[in-house]
Amino acid sequence: MPDAPHTVESLLRGAAAIDRVDAEWLLAHALGQPRSWLFAHSADPVPADLAERFKVLLARRVAGEPVAYLTGVQGFWTLELEVTPATLVPRPETERLVELALARIPIGVVARIADLGTGSGAIALAIAKERPLARVIATDASAAALAVARRNAARNGIGNVELREGDWLAPLAGERFDLIASNPPYIAEGDPHLDQGDLRFEPPSALSSGADGFDAIRTIIGAAPMHLHDGGWLLLEHGWEQGAAVRALLADAGFTDIETARDLEDRDRVTLGRWGG
Repeated sequence: MPDAPHTVESLLRGAAAIDRVDAEWLLAHALGQPRSWLFAHSADPVPADLAERFKVLLARRVAGEPVAYLTGVQGFWTLELEVTPATLVPRPETERLVELALARIPIGVVARIADLGTGSGAIALAIAKERPLARVIATDASAAALAVARRNAARNGIGNVELREGDWLAPLAGERFDLIASNPPYIAEGDPHLDQGDLRFEPPSALSSGADGFDAIRTIIGAAPMHLHDGGWLLLEHGWEQGAAVRALLADAGFTDIETARDLEDRDRVTLGRWGG
């Protein structure tokens, strides 16, 4: 006697090895439907080929692959972004960096903004969408990441972002900005977390930076004064234990009005400072 056909709910119940929400995203992707569709169709039968597609995705998620890489998309701010293994998966805590940047870019004012190490373009595109008069220049050393960012700009209809290939501020020679933002790599090389969970699948160069995790941060802070207008801001996302060290680096470089902002879990997340002014 043939097995009874799978239903939406039976497949989700059988995915207990992963988080329920993750399972819903994967099943919706396998079925070619929005996640909201699942709730009204929980008793619907699922064709065998689509059930098998879901099971393959489920096995890959159990092995640790990020859901965003499996579905190819990730929500960030008000955007839907393509992500690939060439880019970090945009995380909710990075929206704190966007909030802090927008608070320092007046609405209706022409401004020049730089986003360093843009990856999927998440930060640059979120700022550009909210401040359409701003010109946002986003840099990345990875041509593959910039290709993803370029597609995301087109996908979201955002035209005030320019993408440039190069390391941190190198593509910005001779230019100054009102605000520079970055979510650089900040994990120490050899940190055991790099061999755990989702991080195993993300690009190492976007995660770790030197023996103490501060190489990229030091490079950015050292070069930023040559690229900021008087009174311009530098905002850096970092690890939850790095706030004091980043504040010290900014102070040593001559920045003022230095502060560290916390994320929704009350952890140090973004440190910022003003140049001159």
